[in-house]
Formats: sequence, C-alpha cells, structure tokens
Amino acid sequence: QVQLVESGGGLVQAGGSLRLSCAASGSIFNTYIMGWFRQAPGKERQFVAATGWSGSSTSFADSVKGRFTISADNAKNTVYLQMNSLKPEDTAIYYCAASGAYYNDWSRANVYRYWGQGTQVTVSS
Repeated sequence: QVQLVESGGGLVQAGGSLRLSCAASGSIFNTYIMGWFRQAPGKERQFVAATGWSGSSTSFADSVKGRFTISADNAKNTVYLQMNSLKPEDTAIYYCAASGAYYNDWSRANVYRYWGQGTQVTVSS
C-alpha cells in the first residue's frame, strides 16, 4: 500500500503562487507515475500534471502549461507542484495520485491506483 498526503494549499490572490507538496510513504517502490489532479465544485476531476520519480519526464494540461511545474525529490519521497500566475479558474481541490504500473497516457485518472485526500486551493480575483 501507498499513502499520499498533500499539503500547501490555501487562499491566494490572482497572480500569486503556491507550492503543493505530496509526501508518499509505504510501498513507494511500486509506484511509477506521480500525478496531480484537481476538481472544482460541480466539475469532473481533471488532470493537471505528472512526472516519474526521476523527474526527467513531465506532462502538463494545456491550461497550466507555462505556469505550473512539477518536480520529485526522491530523498524525501515527495512530489511538488509549483503553481505560478494563479487564476481564479485554478480554484479547486488538488489531489496527488500515484500509479501502480507504467502507462503511456499519464492524463487518465484510471491510470492511478493511489490517491491522497486533497488540499484546497482558492484563488481570489
């Protein structure tokens, strides 16, 4: 089993920045892709970004390209989502997720086996 705990959410003004952290514990050696998803009220969960633990490959949703970065710290078993130039439409609960195998399409939620509880991000206009 793998446990994921997100932190770093909060309230920020438009144009501001936040860094989310996802601390992984348990059978981390069984994880391959680490992703971030978000879900706004009344909307479906959507892909934000993903990376492998090496950090050499990353993937981003078009809506966050150029504003968000994702990185992994193997020593701390932690994945980060740096969010810059935040917009009100970025407001959502952000979830960290880990896959139990390697897949080609990192944007599909059903690729990920393990999920965190989420952290709220609110961007005011």
